[in-house]
Amino acid sequence: MGKDPEIKYTQSGMAVCNITVATDEGYVKDGQKVDRTEWHQIVLWGKQAEFCQNYLAKGRLVFVEGSLQTRSWEDQQGNKRYRTEIKAFRITPLDPKPQNAGGGGGYVQAPQTGFTQQSMSTPESMQSEDTGPIFPSEVSEMDDTPF
Repeated sequence: MGKDPEIKYTQSGMAVCNITVATDEGYVKDGQKVDRTEWHQIVLWGKQAEFCQNYLAKGRLVFVEGSLQTRSWEDQQGNKRYRTEIKAFRITPLDPKPQNAGGGGGYVQAPQTGFTQQSMSTPESMQSEDTGPIFPSEVSEMDDTPF
């Protein structure tokens, strides 16, 4: 996550949370490793929004499931503007909750997802889990990508 969640409420009291998430990709081009980062705007509603506000913060690793949604509006100069966002229906923390985060230890229950994550207290417990390659190019063992 690129910054802390921003939560607002509609006039009817529904929670709306906006977060920014980065995805990274790496590949080798002309013998040089190239890293590329894309930033995505995520919108969550209701209990998912409140979960983000209470349990997530800048720097956390998250898995987001949702659909793309493009909104349009006119700015003050009358220009048509567009914004494509991910309208998330599920967000899952992928890393242990930081020690200084609010709430107690143990399990963190994400509302409406059925997801339960056990917080890991020692680095050794994290090392036993193989999360796989960091970049997609490492999965296919590609040495050179044509783009």
